[in-house]
Amino acid sequence: MNLLDPEELRRLVPAELHAYPGPIPTQSVSSEEFMPLPQTRRQREVETRIKEMGGSLARKQGLTRRRFLQTASGMAAAFLAMNEVYGNLFDVSRAEAQTPDMAKERAAALSKQFIMDMHTHFLRDDTRITTFVRQREAVGKAGWNPALAGKPQTIEDLKFANYFKEIYLDSDTKVAMISGAPSDIPQDWFLTNEMKAQARAKVNKEAGSRRMLAHAIFTPGQPGWLEAVDRAIVELKPDSFKGYTIGDNTNKQISKFPWRLDDEKVAYKAYEKFLKAGLVNVCIHKGLFPPSVEKQFPHLLAYSDVRDVGKAAKDWPQLNFIIYHSAYRFPGGGTVQDAWAQLEQTGRIEWVTDLAEIPAKFGLSNVYGDLGQIFAQSTVADPRVAAVMMGQLVRGLGADHVVWGTDAIWTGSPQWQIEALRRLEIPEDLQKKYDLKPLGAADGPVKTAILGENNARLYKYERRAALATDRVAIAKAKYEKEGTARSNLRYGYVLEA
Repeated sequence: MNLLDPEELRRLVPAELHAYPGPIPTQSVSSEEFMPLPQTRRQREVETRIKEMGGSLARKQGLTRRRFLQTASGMAAAFLAMNEVYGNLFDVSRAEAQTPDMAKERAAALSKQFIMDMHTHFLRDDTRITTFVRQREAVGKAGWNPALAGKPQTIEDLKFANYFKEIYLDSDTKVAMISGAPSDIPQDWFLTNEMKAQARAKVNKEAGSRRMLAHAIFTPGQPGWLEAVDRAIVELKPDSFKGYTIGDNTNKQISKFPWRLDDEKVAYKAYEKFLKAGLVNVCIHKGLFPPSVEKQFPHLLAYSDVRDVGKAAKDWPQLNFIIYHSAYRFPGGGTVQDAWAQLEQTGRIEWVTDLAEIPAKFGLSNVYGDLGQIFAQSTVADPRVAAVMMGQLVRGLGADHVVWGTDAIWTGSPQWQIEALRRLEIPEDLQKKYDLKPLGAADGPVKTAILGENNARLYKYERRAALATDRVAIAKAKYEKEGTARSNLRYGYVLEA
């Protein structure tokens, strides 16, 4: 099964082998949801600075550059490089990069912060998404990586075992939601609802605590979809439901069942069932639909933006509508330059600003913005855009209505995203120009709320004490004591240089 056309496929190589394994990505990495963008001049400059600074500091500390860049000081060096290229957006000092003890002390203090990531993925064992496998086989045959030559390749890095390592051992994430993506073709679901429930049960049983939550996907319009909702509620007991108004996001060319949040004859039937079951969090994929994709699938545009959010949320005040990716339009096929140009010309960014204005426009307080690719992609492409969008979401939705989700593991361990938000600040000139408030300290009220407290409130997550002593905590302590480090790998696709 190919989810990309032959011309797109020819341009892709696996990120695991071709993206530079620095502490933060230095080019766009995609899953199956969008085409990655080419590395920009500024991203190349960041990568060069990371390599130069990493090499210099590594020699002084008696480490290889790769090992140094896996440390807390290496992470600090990467954000120094970002500041040198994009301006002073991240709270980091050269002393932190130069002094391992200083970096370790900061990292250790913040590691106790409650991080609840409600937007994570891995792929099922029998996935037909084989593009990644064939790319790895091609690398082996070409001799670029002798370790891959002459043996079959799999996509194990995108499956459960590596997911567990990247999320729970290589990051400060304490609790994660396993999500998925539906398709009109049953075998092309990332994970079935049953698989997500099984993963949740496995993790929580082995941990001895509630480390994982799970979505059930609902698919309005598909044959038998309401019966599937009933069955999921009774048999799987999901923590919330998630829907894709675009229908089949994986195979847009055959998407037969797009739907609107405010469709009283279709979607409202699901809301009645959710509310009756006490499942009040409705997670909705929006955005990731740039103009180039609109040209291919113009009939799906009306289902990808946020025009249907306000009425649905007003009609169902008992439900919380959590908009994934905060409806950011521009990853893959669009560029961060498009977003920046819009911002400078109008003070707005599609469709993030629209989302942020819904509470005031409709007089409601049950709309939330999940971060996902809005943060992952814009931070890598131009952190000024990330900073302004964060400011607009906080201003419009409220700091208590912006929730943490990383879309990991597509861009590797989510630790770099956690660190990016902890360090990110809106520059004073942008605060003044766009009437935005500062985001504040890494452990200040705004970032603490976004990174975990808002999700904890939404999902009524209360029993945290067990997380400090459960089997995941024990495994992580052993993992760190043995000196195992993050791989700094990304998983998915990048454009061939």
